[in-house]
Amino acid sequence: MTQSRLAYTVALTGYFGLLILLTAWTVWLSPPEELPIALVLLVGVGPLLLPLRGLLHGRPYTFAWTSFLVLLYLVHAVLEIYSSPADRLLATAELLFALMLYGGAVAYARWRGKELKA
Repeated sequence: MTQSRLAYTVALTGYFGLLILLTAWTVWLSPPEELPIALVLLVGVGPLLLPLRGLLHGRPYTFAWTSFLVLLYLVHAVLEIYSSPADRLLATAELLFALMLYGGAVAYARWRGKELKA
């Protein structure tokens, strides 16, 4: 397995893990009490759907800008870890998936970009 293929696998694992976790967190595990679930899904999970096509097609540019998008989820996870003891385990899982997506996306964009230039 090449380096870029490994980074691709790590990034997609983090992406789909984050997508599934945030959906389950919002709908079943700890639904919001004051806001409509649909609104929280739209704001929380909606941005993750933007890079889906480019990620599945393995486009390095999409992986590059997705690494910036995932920074929002890293910040959210850290804030939830410190501010909400009840959701600390879910936030830790979010942090893990977001780090996987970030690291995999950065590595894939770098390595695949070099492969395509060569």
